[in-house]
Amino acid sequence: MPEAHPVYSDAPEPTPASPDSAWISRFAQPPGAAHEGPLSGLRFAVKDNIDVAGQPTTAACPDFAYVPSAHASVVERLLQAGAVLTGKTNLDQFACGLNGTRSPYGAVPNAFDPAYISGGSSSGSAYVVATGETDFALGTDTAGSGRVPAGLNNIVGLKPSRGLIPAHGVFPAARSVDCVSILARTVATAVQVLEAAAGHDARDPYSRRLPMKTTPLPAHPRIGVPARMECFGDPLSQEAWQQAIRQLQDLGGTIVPIDYAPLAEAAAMLYDSALVAERYEAVREFFDAHADAVIQPVRDIIAAGRDYSAADLYRAQHRLQALAQRADAMWADIDLLCVPTAPTHCTIAAMQAEPVARNRELGYYTNFVNLLDYAALAVPACMRGDGLPFGITLIGPAGSDWQLADVGQRFHHATGLAQGATGLPLPAPRPIAALQPTPATHLPLAVVGAHLTGMPLNGQLIERGAVLAEATTTAPCYRLYALKGTVPAKPGLRRVAGDGVAVAVEVWNVPLAAVGGFLALIPSPLALGSLELADGRWVHGFVCEDHAFSDAQDVSAYGGWRAYMAARAQSSA
Repeated sequence: MPEAHPVYSDAPEPTPASPDSAWISRFAQPPGAAHEGPLSGLRFAVKDNIDVAGQPTTAACPDFAYVPSAHASVVERLLQAGAVLTGKTNLDQFACGLNGTRSPYGAVPNAFDPAYISGGSSSGSAYVVATGETDFALGTDTAGSGRVPAGLNNIVGLKPSRGLIPAHGVFPAARSVDCVSILARTVATAVQVLEAAAGHDARDPYSRRLPMKTTPLPAHPRIGVPARMECFGDPLSQEAWQQAIRQLQDLGGTIVPIDYAPLAEAAAMLYDSALVAERYEAVREFFDAHADAVIQPVRDIIAAGRDYSAADLYRAQHRLQALAQRADAMWADIDLLCVPTAPTHCTIAAMQAEPVARNRELGYYTNFVNLLDYAALAVPACMRGDGLPFGITLIGPAGSDWQLADVGQRFHHATGLAQGATGLPLPAPRPIAALQPTPATHLPLAVVGAHLTGMPLNGQLIERGAVLAEATTTAPCYRLYALKGTVPAKPGLRRVAGDGVAVAVEVWNVPLAAVGGFLALIPSPLALGSLELADGRWVHGFVCEDHAFSDAQDVSAYGGWRAYMAARAQSSA
């Protein structure tokens, strides 16, 4: 079997400069470099069931390979937006698997421990994002292929509503439920890519013009969770899940146990019913002539689709619709659903020893999502006790993508995790543009210290329904001080006539009805005043009484409170 390699192309292989760079083979002439647009400067790779003009599409089956003459719709849109395409990534053959080991090009390892699986089928896409080889990557998601590898590699996996990103030029796994997915290290990047990629394309029979929800979820969202967490005997995942629930509560969420039975039954139907016939249909002509070219267990999974009749398929569809009706009732009691992205971790050796049973475990919380027409966003939650990542997935009805992104970004940034396996800290969060409140209903308020995203008092804003509007800086005419004796530690911002700096701030839109209650929480010597931003705008914000600066420490050199606190924590460690 060829050496494991998550990215490949027909371009000559470069000599790796380091062990990490051996995992990506860049195109000799990366498409997209000449374009300017909202994605300019971002590098991306695509899963090798997505067409790139002039490059082979193999779906991880060399005998199946063909060379398309045109880009897939989504690739063309991203290139036009200025992104640079660097290569194509390995996958579970014919996107049939959630583990990343089912490829003749080799198993893709986990970015944190090469003995463990990467997750699949978008395995190579997750690996190159997690390790920093690319800024984002495209995968596909039928049963969880864009979410499981994200969860196992400490990155974000955005599984959009079905039909939001067109699948023209994407070789299908199960065409009626396939989605192009986005893997990135931050929610903000994934959202930026979705904004450029989304839109109707009549060449895709399942593309649709979908009404999107643009109202933020409530300040205290009701978050449905399975009444019992199934972790298949993995206590570290069980512990990590409980930690994630506490984090959701800290962000203002109300936990609502739900009956997971209809979702679990729907998930099982993806492979254990006539619905699997759609996987056979996708590759029927090639499979009937060249079944021996398909590796196991992919061959058996696809072959099983030949054994069902049309009547069997209708029966399965009727049962799925009945389960959808049962599941639909839960939305009366919850605003979003949250599940573990993957209930357990698995070594490559263990997966290869029990490929069907282990793969089934990985799909326990993912298989139902596309079948029931939901949107989903996988975000990192924590590192388990063994140093492996654990993630959660937020799920909502079709069209809730922006709402999930808003909650997911707040959750992710509150974890304090690094970006993927790079060790780099998360950048400042970015507002979800589609959810911006109007000035008639909200007061823009600049915060500089303990109320910043991820800081101890940020929950005071969130629980009052405030929404992040932007991360920016003040005009370069301020000094920042660490005030003495404040708990939690707080800064004071002082406007000066000279020798000022630009200080990092966040502007939050606070509902007018909640402004009074929020200001009542602000202790002396802090008070409400006005701040000048870098672009010359003036907004309300916190100022500090002069007497507090007499024994305060000037920390302006750090450029912001978050950077100062990070440096202080590192010094203490």
